Amino acid sequence: MRPSVMGSHPVNLAFRFLLELAALGAAGYWGYFRYGWWAALVFPVALAFLWGTFAVPGDPSRSGKAPVKTPGAIRLLLELGIFSLAAWMLWDAGNPGSGIGLLLAVLLHYGLSLDRIRWLLAR
Repeated sequence: MRPSVMGSHPVNLAFRFLLELAALGAAGYWGYFRYGWWAALVFPVALAFLWGTFAVPGDPSRSGKAPVKTPGAIRLLLELGIFSLAAWMLWDAGNPGSGIGLLLAVLLHYGLSLDRIRWLLAR
């Protein structure tokens, strides 16, 4: 497989989807840990809203639809911010190993997605 297509390779997209689910799970876990059951619902929904709403038009790793058209650099910062927040939430909830594991998995994903990062930064 050529490196120029790794960002949209189905295995890498599935990996990213699992990372997104892990981030939402971390937000729910942290919300419950800190504030109770209501926060376990509100925090993941808020993150999912941000993730799904702000997009770069034509992003080949997504549907291509952009409810709120967002520059690529801003989208990349949003993704990194959500993943970093999720890792911190795990750490803060008493699971530092899980937080570090999530960060390492995110770094692996973005290391495999250099073509997508270049694409985002060019938009």
